Amino acid sequence: MEWAFSLAIFVLGMSAAFGGRLVEKDIHKSSLLAMIFFVVGMAGTGFFIYQKSLLGIYVSYGIVMGIGLGIGYLTPVKTLMLWFKEQKGLATGLAVAGFGLAKVIASPLMESLMGARDNTGMLVDPTSIYTMFYILAAIYFVMMFIGHLTLKKPFGSEEENMEGQHFSYIKVLKNKTFIGIWLMFYINITCGLALISQEKGMLAFIGFRAIGLVSSLTAIFNAGGRVAFSSLGDRLSDRNSIYKIIFFSSIAAILATIVFDGMNNAYAILIIALLCIVNAGYGGGFSSLPPLLSDRFGLDSISTVHGLTLSAWAFAGLSGNQLSTFILEQTGSYDIMLYVILAMFAVAALISIFVVKPGIVNLENEVSNGKKEVIAS
Repeated sequence: MEWAFSLAIFVLGMSAAFGGRLVEKDIHKSSLLAMIFFVVGMAGTGFFIYQKSLLGIYVSYGIVMGIGLGIGYLTPVKTLMLWFKEQKGLATGLAVAGFGLAKVIASPLMESLMGARDNTGMLVDPTSIYTMFYILAAIYFVMMFIGHLTLKKPFGSEEENMEGQHFSYIKVLKNKTFIGIWLMFYINITCGLALISQEKGMLAFIGFRAIGLVSSLTAIFNAGGRVAFSSLGDRLSDRNSIYKIIFFSSIAAILATIVFDGMNNAYAILIIALLCIVNAGYGGGFSSLPPLLSDRFGLDSISTVHGLTLSAWAFAGLSGNQLSTFILEQTGSYDIMLYVILAMFAVAALISIFVVKPGIVNLENEVSNGKKEVIAS
């Protein structure tokens, strides 16, 4: 299931990249499609587990559910920013935090549905696995259908959306500001996944025993960062400053961990602090993205631009975990892993400073004169 999950994340990002225009045109159609793909993929996963078909699991869990996730992730974002134009960061932060915190409810529910385990940790009744997927499909159908029925834009927003009809994928993909945001978003996710995936191993390596407690703590920072960083952006003149804070705080935490390596109890505290800071920045990077893109490219085509940027999530989902695993397999050193992540965060910080400049990107002017024009905000 690990590769099926990685495939689902990749498809999530790519379906968001190509589904943005659909979300832009009709949020009700996109929310309905998201529900259908997600529920069918969930039920299909249960069916193919029963059939013992690995290919079927990849298709249903990895592709069909991934499409549902990608379109469903995009659908509420622009709607929230239209409703809360003065607090876009807080609104999207709460929504993205909900996406991350869903496991708080889903994980114990899934464990309960799978039933008892024996002394070796194996399920007493293996058939409960595919039954669980059927039950979850029914639950998600009800919740997503209610969301579909209640989702609506504020009055007058449809007319505003007509201004984004002349959107050009090529001109956005060639835009320097977009490329910079894509790269720093990709690096932030890759570094976050590389470190988060080794969380338990790092704690075990230094002899820290309360791993479960730290996992809960980092999860809180991950969710808290989604709300805190994006809402802080509402108070700043340039939301790109949020990414500078994320990158420089991560760099400082890694440097402190490297410098004070071997200081026993103090080192354990630094490792935990590092994990919390990177988790907060990882979550904050997600929630701060839509408001940053809306500030640079406007609200008219935000779903499409946001979707294109989420393709970075697709590629980072494939490279993040593998990066740290590769380094550890080749060197066996967590220090080397930290040096590599430090260097990547430094590159992201430089991109944030020198590439993602303040101002609104006027893509319409690019159409007429073939140049990139930035209007100072």
